[in-house]
Amino acid sequence: MTMRDAIAAFVHDGDTVAIEGFTHLIPTAAGHEIIRQGRRNLTVVRMTADIVVDQMLAGGCVARLVSSFVGNSSAGSLGELRRRIEHALPEPLEFEEYSHYGMVCRYLAGAQRLPFYPLRSYAGSDLVAVNDGIRTVTSPYPGPDGRQERIHVVPPVNPDVTIVHAQRADRAGNTQIWGLTGVQAEAVFAARRAVVVVEEVVDDEVVRSDPNRTVIPAHAVDAVVACPRGAHPSFAQGYYDRDNAFYRAWSHISKDPERLREWMERWVHGTRNHAEYVALLGEEHWAGLAVGEALSLPVDYGRRL
Repeated sequence: MTMRDAIAAFVHDGDTVAIEGFTHLIPTAAGHEIIRQGRRNLTVVRMTADIVVDQMLAGGCVARLVSSFVGNSSAGSLGELRRRIEHALPEPLEFEEYSHYGMVCRYLAGAQRLPFYPLRSYAGSDLVAVNDGIRTVTSPYPGPDGRQERIHVVPPVNPDVTIVHAQRADRAGNTQIWGLTGVQAEAVFAARRAVVVVEEVVDDEVVRSDPNRTVIPAHAVDAVVACPRGAHPSFAQGYYDRDNAFYRAWSHISKDPERLREWMERWVHGTRNHAEYVALLGEEHWAGLAVGEALSLPVDYGRRL
């Protein structure tokens, strides 16, 4: 599908939308299309709420954020997010916070259709006091000392739609990722619908020749969108590098509401699609993000004679 058609079909006002990708392969272009289509009152689930979340907030799309980290990826702050949480400007943001592993467990519970998921790492944490989604239960099994332990649990998350970015997929949706991976597979299986955005759609034979790179299988995917350079300013291993200058600039852009509004008008509302965004950046900019070749050695999977 095109990005426009995929977002129109699978993202609706009031939905819970998971947007995943850890440092690498962040589906920024999908976030921009959600803004262009004027979606409202979304609950956004993203472990590492970063620039794309700040932009979706500035676009008026997000009413509630569920996350385990907020920040501009070691390059500064998120101005729009801070204004909403710290000062309720221009309106408040409902924020539900977990640890990274707490979010992983929520996706695992959602993917496995479990009622909750146990974890030990909240012992002594202040998060328990500020998030009533973190509960304690009594283990039905006695421990080595004969006592039944009390342990923290988190609820499942089952998004209406999960959106992830990846390097490549075939037309059926068998999706391959290499380099940094996060919880893309778990987030996809937890969701009712899934949109996979890729740098390129490849022939079936390419995927079959290297099956172990298939992180997300076709039966879990509802739409495949080809969107080259769609993870910018994050990177896609083997395709383009991280745009560190953009990350550094974003703190200054988002700190000033007027400057942020002007940026959104030019780069998101002023472009019809991601191809226009890419063209607006210019080939010289992309040349600076080019990566060299680092081939993986071939593997002999073997076959019957």
